Amino acid sequence: MSGCASEKVKQGDIVLVDYTGTFENGEVFDSSLGKQPLAVTMGKGQVISGFEKALFEMAEGEEKTITLPPEKAYGDYNKNLIQDVSKENMAENVNLKVGEKLYAIDSNGLQREATIVSLNNNTITIDLNHPLAGKTLNFKIKIIEINEG
Repeated sequence: MSGCASEKVKQGDIVLVDYTGTFENGEVFDSSLGKQPLAVTMGKGQVISGFEKALFEMAEGEEKTITLPPEKAYGDYNKNLIQDVSKENMAENVNLKVGEKLYAIDSNGLQREATIVSLNNNTITIDLNHPLAGKTLNFKIKIIEINEG
């Protein structure tokens, strides 16, 4: 479909996208600029829901700026995802520091990234929220190419 600028993105299409993500204060948190465009197979849930929905409304070569509230991005910040873990459950050779990332198994048996938020002699407090949970995100996006899936 490359070159058909009037065709909108459809389910199953593979879309190449350049994007820059910023917080409300304008600070950049992620960008494809200077790297390869992001390849997204539409309808597969490979990107956050609000980002994918915006792509479905676009055509090749089109640029758009979108603002996504938490519920259309990484969800609201959930205080229940802050948990205390006994240091006994950790490997002895692990050197733990506040702010470091580690991987934990959640109640569904899935591996999730966690951030260490505090340490004491017996316990590690971890935050299983996505680092961007609870944040409103802005994206400047441009569809570079649409390939029929």
